Amino acid sequence: MKISTNTFPIKGMHCAACSSRIEKVVGAMEGVEKAAVNLATETMDLSWNPELIQPEAVAERVKELGFTVVMEEDQPETVVEMALTGMHCASCSSRIEKVISAMDGVSRAEINLATEIGRFAFQPDITSRRAIREAIEELGFGASPITTSDSHFSRQQQETIARLEAMKQRLIVMLALTIPLLVISMGEMMGLRLPQILNPHHAPFNFALAQFFLVLPIMYLGRSFYLIGFPALWRRAPNMDSLIAVGTGAAFVYSTWNLVEIGLGIDAMARAMDLYFESAGVLIALVSLGKYLETRSKSHTSDAIRQLMQLTPDQATLLVDGEQKTIPADEIESGDLLQVKPGERIPIDGIIIDGRSSIDESMLTGESLPVAKKKDDKVTAGTLNKNGALTIRAEHVGQDTVLARIIRMVRQAQGSKAPIAGLADRISLYFVPSVMAFALVTGLSWYFIGGVDFTLALRFFIAVLVIACPCALGLATPTAIMVGTGRGAQLGVLIKSGVALEMAEKIDTVVFDKTGTLTHGRPELTDLAPADSTMTADEILALVASAESLSEHPLAEAIVRSAREKKLSLSQPSSFETIPGRGIVATVNDRTLALGNLEMIETKLSTSLPPEQQKRAASLANDGKTVLYLAIDGKFAALLAIADRIKDETPATVKRLQDMHLKVVMLTGDNRETARAIALQAGITDIIAQVLPEEKSARIEELQTQGARVAMIGDGINDAPALALADVGIAMGTGIDVAIESGDVVIMKGNLDGVVTAIALSRATMRNIRQNLFWAFAYNVTGLPVAAGLLYIFGGPTLNPMIAGAAMALSSVSVVSNALRLRFFKPAG
Repeated sequence: MKISTNTFPIKGMHCAACSSRIEKVVGAMEGVEKAAVNLATETMDLSWNPELIQPEAVAERVKELGFTVVMEEDQPETVVEMALTGMHCASCSSRIEKVISAMDGVSRAEINLATEIGRFAFQPDITSRRAIREAIEELGFGASPITTSDSHFSRQQQETIARLEAMKQRLIVMLALTIPLLVISMGEMMGLRLPQILNPHHAPFNFALAQFFLVLPIMYLGRSFYLIGFPALWRRAPNMDSLIAVGTGAAFVYSTWNLVEIGLGIDAMARAMDLYFESAGVLIALVSLGKYLETRSKSHTSDAIRQLMQLTPDQATLLVDGEQKTIPADEIESGDLLQVKPGERIPIDGIIIDGRSSIDESMLTGESLPVAKKKDDKVTAGTLNKNGALTIRAEHVGQDTVLARIIRMVRQAQGSKAPIAGLADRISLYFVPSVMAFALVTGLSWYFIGGVDFTLALRFFIAVLVIACPCALGLATPTAIMVGTGRGAQLGVLIKSGVALEMAEKIDTVVFDKTGTLTHGRPELTDLAPADSTMTADEILALVASAESLSEHPLAEAIVRSAREKKLSLSQPSSFETIPGRGIVATVNDRTLALGNLEMIETKLSTSLPPEQQKRAASLANDGKTVLYLAIDGKFAALLAIADRIKDETPATVKRLQDMHLKVVMLTGDNRETARAIALQAGITDIIAQVLPEEKSARIEELQTQGARVAMIGDGINDAPALALADVGIAMGTGIDVAIESGDVVIMKGNLDGVVTAIALSRATMRNIRQNLFWAFAYNVTGLPVAAGLLYIFGGPTLNPMIAGAAMALSSVSVVSNALRLRFFKPAG
């Protein structure tokens, strides 16, 4: 059975009741395997069986619930919009349409002469943006793209900005009307003298009518509460807007009835003192203020994505037959030659053809020091060229670059759910109906059982409705995950999902694969000890490296690499012989060299190995190093030691993990003595040695059966099964050339500090989520009884509905603001 998966944007959600309702209804549809709705990102992760159901049917069902699923066009075409210049009449636009439509691969060309914008649909495997633009320019017109390939996120950002601006304009008018409404309705209580024409004691009808005409425009500006809330109520799926609509609607209807009675002269003075226009107006204004602040705060949860997207430059310098040509970065194609000047960002993933420079990769890896790059080195989109001009051949462009893949991964992680959100989601589904029932019972109980007048019972009813806040419950988890995973990306740590984020906090055992993780992953010459002073260490190294230059053995490569790093001059051996399992014999500059293990070297020496050299060799072996013996012309000349050295930061990282109360284990295929020597340098006491690559996952499983929650750290190449089996698999990258699909967490730089950062960030994020959930639950658990009159029973005050509304508005803002604190997370140490 083939399962399809996709993420769809959803419009129209206003609180956790909305998202929970969609999730429950869609999840129950036949053929739907999973439906996860995220209120913070306004998206739905959908998994379905295409043999039983199609996304269009899901979208139609969601539409019946009162929401909109944004369906992306499922076609292999790319659509680009271009701003056109030089058109003067309809014949110009018609000519462009005719020529571009006739191009191979172009399915549609539409030109709007009034706006001077052209929209073109094409198949990217046949033609390209650049080809279309150049064809237009050949006709004598100008063209420049105005859309990017990742248009959904850009559209979402633009829509948010526009929505915030519209909310702000409405809010200003609401608050401007709310102030005189409050002054008129409550001025006398605050010691203010109203003019005779509005004084309730002299002109009660004018007093009521003024409030009526002030609250009407406020309710009109806040009409979305009614247009969304009441239809949701009719569909028996009430949401937060329903609570506000019913609460303020009840206050308005009751006050309007009193206004009519005042106009008819029925007990005018008493009715004038029994108006709730100001409650309806102030509530709508305060809740709208809270919504504005919440939306503005939520817009910052995607700051990390926005910053990553801004790393790619808008334009690039294309080299064509030696000439420079500025083109939009979207038009770069694989194989293009580009020039990147000092101070410019690299627009694609490619390889350096000419030049050398230092590249700042900090925004992708978190590594602050620039990396030296030269010919044949790879470079990545979004990194900054510091000080040298580079000629680069494009290899991966557009959505295939490492940066684009990182952005996709972070967005998927931000839209994912953590298991801890399950309880809040289940409560949110039934929260609003329960609150409405509780409010009704409260009002009726006070009126019929408590014996209070209708006005006070209505006050309790409204207070209960407006203080309830399902939004705080719905936003508690996703906002923290969005900010936490975004901050991780800025620090060079990619956390792939909410599940991985939550599990990383729970681990108690950290297992390191030794080679390439704790160590550099390649043999290096660590020691060269001459037997006497007849030759210097560099002279011996030059001879040995010359002899080993014909060998492909890893130990030989380490010796040759060391000599070249020291810029020593190497000679061509006149003879070379490999003795399998023992070493080599070679002639260099008329000198005979024998290099190998002790067994071989003893056959080449005229005398036995001196005791002090035997002792020195034993000491090096105890340090986990491979010892090689050198004889020159039949005499012992030197000891060489080769080892895969541990990284400089390894001991400090192990110590920090142990300080975090984590058990650290080293997993290696080395023999026990070598493993013990490496572990001693790293500060690790728990060792699992002599493990074949295919046995690593079995050792992880053994630890899990003992009750350990295991994080496995490896390079993601020969330990992929172990990474997959561990509770959390952490893949170590080498710079930014990394298979980011490996593991649940990816450390973009090869530095082990990233492991500490990942675990510390997961702990900080989960702590933040628990704070949010505690506040959301505590607010509702304590606020609802107080609004229902709990304090009034014991002689205390009642809760003014306006204060209840303000508290509700601020509760969501406080949850989002607390999550935003994670933007400033810094790992200790």
